[in-house]
Amino acid sequence: MVAEDPVPTQLLAQLLEVAPSVVEERCAALAADCVAGRRGFVLARVAGGWRFQSAPDLYAYVERFVVEGQSTRLSAAALETLAIVAYRQPVSRAQVAAVRGVNVDGVMRTLQVRGYVEEVARDPGPGQAALFATTSTFLEKLGLDSLCDLPPLGDFVPDAATVEAFEQGLRPGPVPGER
Repeated sequence: MVAEDPVPTQLLAQLLEVAPSVVEERCAALAADCVAGRRGFVLARVAGGWRFQSAPDLYAYVERFVVEGQSTRLSAAALETLAIVAYRQPVSRAQVAAVRGVNVDGVMRTLQVRGYVEEVARDPGPGQAALFATTSTFLEKLGLDSLCDLPPLGDFVPDAATVEAFEQGLRPGPVPGER
């Protein structure tokens, strides 16, 4: 409860002088107990560690308390850019811009300032472009333990029949009176 960031199992094991498997077992049991007891808080596994946080079903109340009058939402452009970085990392600004089809310099700066992405390396090719990846803050905000928990991209891609139906609807039909 005193840590700002999720605490890794390994650190908890060192502090408690027990095996990491014992920490995992006890944290999982405590997390289940919090949910079963319908408490206002839960013990969640996020960003590779454990953290106490408010229960998800109390989101509306917590949001009113914490962000009343503040606008902290990301724009659609920022969300699109963040998704590209999350699924293709490490990635350069130019690669993100190629996927989005627009300049992403401003959006990437915003994501860096908010702590969602960071420079992690340099491309060994010509120009040595900065390569970006998501941060543990990104995982925390999304409630993910690791990038493996991101949903598969296939869940968001329409099947061939849907694409064909969409394209069919976009094709111009015959103009009335023409043969």
